[in-house]
Amino acid sequence: MYQLAQINVARMIGVNIEDPVMKEFVDHFDSVNQLAEESNGFIWRLKDEENNATGFNPFNDDQVIINLSVWEDIKSLEHFTYKTFHVDFLRRRKEWFHKYGKAYYVLWWIKNNQYPSVEEALERLEHLQKNGPSEYAFNFQTVFQKPELNIGG
Repeated sequence: MYQLAQINVARMIGVNIEDPVMKEFVDHFDSVNQLAEESNGFIWRLKDEENNATGFNPFNDDQVIINLSVWEDIKSLEHFTYKTFHVDFLRRRKEWFHKYGKAYYVLWWIKNNQYPSVEEALERLEHLQKNGPSEYAFNFQTVFQKPELNIGG
């Protein structure tokens, strides 16, 4: 069995997360994260002791933040992303974030009860940016279905 992993990466307009231009976005962290965790199909998200992922800095760049999570399936993540108040933040992302390369998020299938590392997730995003969608790294526009369970092999 498989579950869906996703990472999205954003380059803030503000110099860091405390910049006043980021205030409204930051003020909604807890409610958006709570909504995600209470959503059908949610399994896990990367977070620190303060219940968010802004403390992770894989690029050693205070303007870049990441979000890494695991969901049961595409439908669950898609519903949270586009059918809840989370979509309001997507629509307004230009108020807080610069464009981030060719792709700012990536989806891929992982085995149940496993969680991706930040390094693996960023490698998947880089693969999508360089090569386009594939079974290895895809997006909502070009979805690849869960791998078939290979019984006996």
